[in-house]
Amino acid sequence: MSASAARGTLYLVSTPIGNLGDLSPRAVETLRTVDAVLAEDTRHSRPLLERHGVRTPLVAHHEHNEAKTTPRLVARLATGESLALIADAGTPLLSDPGARLVRAAIAAGVRVSAVPGPSALLAALVGSGIPADRFTFFGFLPRKGRERAEAVAAIAALAHAAVLYEAAPRVAATLGALAAAGAGAREAVLARELTKQFEEYRRGTVASLAASAREAAPRGEVVLVIAGAEPAGPDESLLRARARALRAEGLSARDVARVLTTEAHASRNLAYRVAHE
Repeated sequence: MSASAARGTLYLVSTPIGNLGDLSPRAVETLRTVDAVLAEDTRHSRPLLERHGVRTPLVAHHEHNEAKTTPRLVARLATGESLALIADAGTPLLSDPGARLVRAAIAAGVRVSAVPGPSALLAALVGSGIPADRFTFFGFLPRKGRERAEAVAAIAALAHAAVLYEAAPRVAATLGALAAAGAGAREAVLARELTKQFEEYRRGTVASLAASAREAAPRGEVVLVIAGAEPAGPDESLLRARARALRAEGLSARDVARVLTTEAHASRNLAYRVAHE
C-alpha cells in the first residue's frame, strides 16, 4: 500500500445552528466512524453528539491551541486515522478556526472532505429576499480602527450583496457606520436566531434597521445582509456630447437614441430625450 493510500481523511462536518434536528444522517454516520471529533468547545459539542448516539472521543481544537495541535493532528491523519472537524455551530471555517489544519492536511497529502449542512450565512442570504446570485461574506467586522473603516467603506461601495456576522450589542453601531458611509438607503435584512424558536427576519433600509436597533438591541445570533449599491446611470453631459457628434454625422434622432442605449447603456426614455434635444 502506498503512503498516500494509508492516510486518513479529514472531514469538515456542518452542525446545527439552532435546531438540533438539522444534523444530517451522513453527518451523524461520519461522526460515529471517525477516530476523533475536533471541536471548538467540547463542553458545547458533547450534548449534541450524545443526543445522536455519537460516542467518538472529543478533542479540543480552537483558535488558542490550533498552532500547537495542528502538527499532531496531521501526524494522526498521515498514519491512517480519520478525523472530523466541527464548529460550535454551522459550517467549519466560516468565521471559525480550522483553516490552518485544513491547509496543513492538504500539504501533507491528506484527503479533505466536506459534509455539508447548516450555515447561518446561507440561511440568512436565501431567506433575505436580496439577490443572492453574487455576494461577499465579511464575517465579523473588526471592532475599531482603520481595518474597520476600510471594511465599512468596502461594503458601502459593493455592487452586490454583503453578508456579515455581528454580535447583537454592536448591530446598531455597525448599521450606523454603514449608513454614515453612504449606504443608509440600501435594502437590508437583519436575520436573528435562525432555525430557532424565535427566528426573525427584520427588513428595511440600513438606516431604518440602525434606528430600530438603537431603540431595542436585537437578541441572539445576528446575520446582516446588505443589498448592493444601485449602478450609477450614465453621465447626461457625456450623452449629450455623444448625441451632438452623432447628429453631426447625419444620424437621425431615432438612430442616435438607438446608439445611446446600446453603446452607453442609457435607458430608452433618457436616450430618446437626449436624442431629441
